Amino acid sequence: MNRIFLKSMAVAFSSLAASVLLALIIVPAIGGSIDGNAWLMLTICPLAIAWPASAFTFWQGEKLKRAHGDLARAHAELADAHAKLEEKSRRDPMTGMLNRETFFAALDRSRRKSDRGALLIIDADHFKKINDSFGHLTGDKALLEIAAAISRAVRSGDILGRIGGEEFAAFLMGASDQEAIRVAERVRHEVELIRFQPMDERVVPLTVSIGGTICRSEANVSELMRAADKHLYEAKNRGRNLAIFDVHAAA
Repeated sequence: MNRIFLKSMAVAFSSLAASVLLALIIVPAIGGSIDGNAWLMLTICPLAIAWPASAFTFWQGEKLKRAHGDLARAHAELADAHAKLEEKSRRDPMTGMLNRETFFAALDRSRRKSDRGALLIIDADHFKKINDSFGHLTGDKALLEIAAAISRAVRSGDILGRIGGEEFAAFLMGASDQEAIRVAERVRHEVELIRFQPMDERVVPLTVSIGGTICRSEANVSELMRAADKHLYEAKNRGRNLAIFDVHAAA
C-alpha cells in the first residue's frame, strides 16, 4: 500500500509539473497571462485528478500481479500433482515397481534402442501356501521382502516390474549371456537369504524360480515372454529355487 501511495504521489506531482510547464509555455505564446485563479487550477486539478486515478490504476495493477502469481502457483501445483498422479499410475502400489503395462512398454522402448539385454521372469515359490497359512497381509509382507531382495540383486539401470500377483520381471539392459546368468543367480540367492518370520513364529523359507532369455534382435516382447516363461516352468518342474536361462542353468 505504501508503494502505491508513493508511486501515485510521484505521478500526481509529475502531472502538476507538466501542467505548470505547459501553461508557462503556451499561455504567454498566445498573448495571455496567468493570474491567481489560473495558478490555483493549474495546481489543484492535476493533483485532484492524477493522484486518485493513478492510485486506482496502480492498485488494480497490484491486484492483477497477485492474481497472476496465484494463477502461476496454482498451475505449477496442478502440473506437479498431475506428474505425481501419472507416476503413481505407472507403479505397482505395493512394491513401487513398474506395473505390468508400464514394464512391457518400457521393455519395448528399450528394445528399440538396443538389441542387447536379457529378460528374467521371477516367480515366488509356494506362495499360495504362505497366504493360506498366515493370511494375505503376511503374504504381502513376504512379497515386499522378495521385491526388496530383487532390487538389491539387479544392476543399476535395470528395469523392474511386478507383472502378476507373485510374479516379477527384470529387463537387464545390455547384459551379455554370462552377466544375465550371474544376475539371475544373485536374485535367487538374495531371496534365499531372507529370514522371514511371520507373526513372530518360526522362519519360513522364501525362494523364487527364475526363467530367463537373451533378447534376440528379431524377437518381439511376446516372443521374449514366451521364452522366459518356458524356462520358468522348467525351473518349477525341476524342484523350484532354480534360475534357468535359455540352455544354461544356475543353481
